[in-house]
Amino acid sequence: MPFRRACSLDDLWEGEMSLVKVEDDEVLLVHLEGAEVLAFDPRCPHQGWSLAEGALDGTILTCGMHGWEFDVRSGEGVNPAGCRLTRYPVEKRGDDVFVDVLEGES
Repeated sequence: MPFRRACSLDDLWEGEMSLVKVEDDEVLLVHLEGAEVLAFDPRCPHQGWSLAEGALDGTILTCGMHGWEFDVRSGEGVNPAGCRLTRYPVEKRGDDVFVDVLEGES
């Protein structure tokens, strides 16, 4: 599946995350300090709660429902360990962000 446009970099500030629609799929975008953009399945692997309702503190994403924590640089669970977010490939083309939701890895 080809990459599909998710948003403009103007729509996603460094240090923030945002839930976006990529055609029929919801994707959680995280814009790390230093301009790296990451994309994830927006559901917590614990019980499917929307991670967009959680909090991002640096590189740690905390689910708002039960407090599970993930390091967005790797997608690995911090608390508890042994779980992982599904991460999607991202390409930046100029000022636009593109995501391939079918090539996600968990």
